[in-house]
Amino acid sequence: MQPAGRQTVADLALQTDAIGTRPVTDRSRVLAKLRLSDIAFRSLTRAAAVLVLLLLSGVIVSLVLGSWPALSKFGPGFLVSERWNPVTENFGALAPVYGTLVTSFIAMLIAVPVGLMIAMFLTELCPQFLRRPIGIAIELLAGIPSIIYGIWGLFVFAPFLQDTLQPFLINVFGNVPVLSAMFAGPPYGIGMLTAGLILAIMVLPFVTSISRDVFSAVPPVLKEAAYGLGCTTWEVARNVVLPYTRVGVIGGVMLGLGRALGETMAVTFVIGNAHKVSASIIAPGTTISATIANEFTEAVGDIYTSSLIALGLILFVITFIVLAFARYLLLRIERRIG
Repeated sequence: MQPAGRQTVADLALQTDAIGTRPVTDRSRVLAKLRLSDIAFRSLTRAAAVLVLLLLSGVIVSLVLGSWPALSKFGPGFLVSERWNPVTENFGALAPVYGTLVTSFIAMLIAVPVGLMIAMFLTELCPQFLRRPIGIAIELLAGIPSIIYGIWGLFVFAPFLQDTLQPFLINVFGNVPVLSAMFAGPPYGIGMLTAGLILAIMVLPFVTSISRDVFSAVPPVLKEAAYGLGCTTWEVARNVVLPYTRVGVIGGVMLGLGRALGETMAVTFVIGNAHKVSASIIAPGTTISATIANEFTEAVGDIYTSSLIALGLILFVITFIVLAFARYLLLRIERRIG
């Protein structure tokens, strides 16, 4: 027997082994925790991605099922018919689709060059003390609710166009063979041209902000080398800045186009909400979003409701085609660069 309080050599050896293995045990626990956190992170990100796919699939299935009664009744003629008569339940999507494409085209025709010029001015020519105020003004335009644009367009912008711009366009292009049809009719103030101009104002901040950011990312050494070779500011912008940033510029343009295609309230206020196809851009018209917003609460009957859902499906397909085309352009640019 050993006196109490004394330790044998075996006891000391066991304590030494325990002390030596403790760091190994702690390291194993830390690695296990890291492994568990990594597994949890992967699971959460995978679940988020799957959730997006499920939501998208749910939207597509809902649109297809909801629009099936109208599509099965009218067939392909639904896309080419101009008639929209809730009383006789005779519906066609041509007028809303036409109005959506025309107003979006007018908006992008104005917003893209103006937005690129503003972005180029801010990054290349603007004095330093003006860059921040102009940038804040652009961000404020992007933050204004669409209904405010609609109210301003209806009560301020449309009367201005009715009294000034539209009579001027009618007088100037009234006798020109092709353009006379585009500006025919009385100056109502409201119409597809007004809606396109309002959309251009709404889209402009998106195109400008994204273009400004990508222009600012151009390495200064490239521009300095061009200036050193004697290039002017226009030549630097055309041959250096735009080719270097074309992927980002296309992305900004497509983002603005998506906003223009899906805009509802502002367009509803100023387009006139007339279900007809007219060659004149100053004539009243309608869009897919405006038609759905105006008539969905009043839709009575399965065919009426299904026709409105079918318009939503068409808008979804148009947006998908636009995004797919943008992706195709970006892939071509990447292959050409690579």
